[in-house]
Amino acid sequence: MTVAKGAARAATDSTAFRALARTGYAANGVVHALIGVIVVAIAAGGDGESDQAGAFKAIADAPAGFLALWVLAVALGALGVWHVAGAVIAQGSSDTRRWVARLSEAGRAAVYLALAAVSVTVALGSRPDSESSAQSASGGVLSLPGGSFLLGAAGLAIGGAGVAFVVIGIRRSFRKKLALPAGPAGRAIMMLGSIGYAAKGVALAAVGVLLVVAAVRVSPEEAGGLDGAISALRELPFGPWIIAGVGVGFIAYGIFCGFRARFARL
Repeated sequence: MTVAKGAARAATDSTAFRALARTGYAANGVVHALIGVIVVAIAAGGDGESDQAGAFKAIADAPAGFLALWVLAVALGALGVWHVAGAVIAQGSSDTRRWVARLSEAGRAAVYLALAAVSVTVALGSRPDSESSAQSASGGVLSLPGGSFLLGAAGLAIGGAGVAFVVIGIRRSFRKKLALPAGPAGRAIMMLGSIGYAAKGVALAAVGVLLVVAAVRVSPEEAGGLDGAISALRELPFGPWIIAGVGVGFIAYGIFCGFRARFARL
């Protein structure tokens, strides 16, 4: 463990690695902004896959998309490894707080590494279907003893994460992780973050609801990922307006991530 901590500290002290990790935030911003554009297009009556896989597929279809996907994969992977190092050297005033910090860093690492993996998969020519994958995974969980409870618990956890994102956006608690400039520029970045976090929270909460419904009805077809959540929101009263707002929020979050690449405390 001492060797691992030493290696992690050495990595986080590297100026080059820190710079590469910052590009991961920018890459994440590109992905979220593309998702937002797709969601807004769906709100206007268009078609598209409104999730991370859909965003990567859109990049793949663009000129030089193959190269862009590999650049995104490297940047996102670097940010994921940065958070792995953060999990190893996480500190806290007590054992409980230290483990909470470790789990938080590990969770972030998993998200960015998963995004990097999807980017690589699409770059290699695969065209993953996130909705089918989500339904297959839900079906596998439901087939286990107590599967409905497990899937329901997962749905509640994801829904809870969505609520947490909304709260973070409202309270602007993300500002602790940024060294923002004073004045109008800093306030504008804060506003983008607030809108973006709230929009992500709404989308995550919708995913959680779909999983809970699938668990209650013991029907994996009811489950879904982000794309399924957007489709479900569209069926609500004023649904197109709701998902248009979510799409604009994702675009705001993407722009915020671009600024985060510059102002994040790393």
